[in-house]
Amino acid sequence: MSDTTNHSVIKNVGIIDGTGAPLARDRAVITEGRRITWIGPESDLPPGASDRAVDGHGGTLLPGLINCHVHLCNDGSADFFGQVQRDTITISALRGYLNLQLTLQAGVTTVRDCGAANNIAIDLARAVDDGVVTGPRIRSAGRVITMTGGHGHFIGREADGPYGVRQATRAEIKEGAHFIKAMATGGVLTPGVSPTQTALQFDELQEVAREAHNAGRRTACHAIGNQGIKNAILAGIDSIEHGWYLDDEALQLAVDHGTMLVPTLVAVNKIVESGESGEIPDWVVQKAESESGHQRESFAAAVRSGMRIAAGTDAGTPFNLHTYLYKELALMVEYGLSPMETIVAATRNAAENLDMLHDIGTVEVGKLADLLIVDGDPSQDISTVGNVRFVMKDGNVERNDLGALDD
Repeated sequence: MSDTTNHSVIKNVGIIDGTGAPLARDRAVITEGRRITWIGPESDLPPGASDRAVDGHGGTLLPGLINCHVHLCNDGSADFFGQVQRDTITISALRGYLNLQLTLQAGVTTVRDCGAANNIAIDLARAVDDGVVTGPRIRSAGRVITMTGGHGHFIGREADGPYGVRQATRAEIKEGAHFIKAMATGGVLTPGVSPTQTALQFDELQEVAREAHNAGRRTACHAIGNQGIKNAILAGIDSIEHGWYLDDEALQLAVDHGTMLVPTLVAVNKIVESGESGEIPDWVVQKAESESGHQRESFAAAVRSGMRIAAGTDAGTPFNLHTYLYKELALMVEYGLSPMETIVAATRNAAENLDMLHDIGTVEVGKLADLLIVDGDPSQDISTVGNVRFVMKDGNVERNDLGALDD
């Protein structure tokens, strides 16, 4: 658990605060307990405050990064479906614990788990919150809600019709889900389904949105095909995961409704890159290769439209490690976002997507002390987000490669 007596001073850093404002140089930050209490020019530090401080050596301080789409109980195995089928609850939980450590060391201080069997990710979230284990804070969907035989049924709760889906949504809320994820289309990693097929229907998705929102939870939809995307937006779903077939009508709907896109570009990229290895099932590779071009075009169109974007990787899918958020951000820049817009997608926008902007997502006085320091300036070269030297979560130092405190 966080130590409320913690006091830290960080100096000699530039700050990118996550709001989209340009980098501010020669800055310092003071934290007390779990929260940020002072930010300003280093020259204005209170007397004596810099006597024992973390020296950032001119690096860039950012808000702790947020990954809006992970699967903590999977570790990038070539056969995602097979791993879920084989793993016991104990093995899945151990994988989750190890992935939490990797994630935190990479500068990601909050994750949104988008589906795990047996509600293991909900238990992992409780373990982190209670101080049983270290790790990023977790917002978990628990089991996904999918039609009978639908995408993700092996990590899901199968339900059909408005009544069945309503009951399933309420059941996940009862189990402790922080948000609800539903399957509006088929997907790549489930045998026997097409990524573009429409799955849960509009009236079923309405029940997901209504019941979740009534309980103060946000919603997300796995949605690849165009009709499934539109059904989800019109039903009131808060975020579209993947969104490979966003046409002009869908984009306008998303902008009008304030719907977010979590693109998970690196997931398909890694399957296509690794397809020749022979380790990934052929049916997975074939689906990924057939859709990868649509994914890139759809993301570029979303950028042009002004649709709000939050960063997420789909970590745990084939060859897609929990340390790869920096690779996702690089692809987002390559496909059309500016580096600063990409940083916002992984900080402020992501926090808003989790309904946590009041506590995380920007470097501001009063917010939780989730901070990282990287070498270089990510607003000029997004790849430097991977050069992590220091990580703080809830005011606790979780990684420090910068050396001892100044004496």
